[in-house]
Amino acid sequence: MLILGIDPGVATIGFGLINADRGQAQMLRYGAITTPAGVPLSRRLLQIENDMEALIGQLNPDVISIEELFFNNNITTGIAVAHGRGVILYAAEKCGIPLFEYTPSQVKQAVVGYGRAEKHQVMDMTRRLLKLKAVPRPDDAADALALALCHARSYTSQLFTNQNVKQTV
Repeated sequence: MLILGIDPGVATIGFGLINADRGQAQMLRYGAITTPAGVPLSRRLLQIENDMEALIGQLNPDVISIEELFFNNNITTGIAVAHGRGVILYAAEKCGIPLFEYTPSQVKQAVVGYGRAEKHQVMDMTRRLLKLKAVPRPDDAADALALALCHARSYTSQLFTNQNVKQTV
């Protein structure tokens, strides 16, 4: 199964494609979509939508795994991320790709085994599980790979069968 993990944003959107088969996962590609600062939000959102459609068309994933929105201290940044995330959801739907949403704690639990793991622990386990020499950069791409791993590990687990995972189709 080809799983495209997406770490949503506006300035930087991380992506990571893995092939998951019989409990094994292999990293195929990762990177980031970026939009320039100083450009109106509407233009950045249009670029995200166009770039996401092109990326989905190029990578041809079976499913997309995306992080649910998590508001930290800065609500202004959270609102901008919500706009970018909405455009990503739209692009996935437009391309007809099944979409699965995971909370940060679900990702941490699936990748590290502890829902309150630190970011560096998630990044290191992502590196180890995918047998990479170094943690992928930028951080957004590493987060996207962790999201893809989360889906690979959760899809057949009790998490999925108990409907703790939100699917948007």
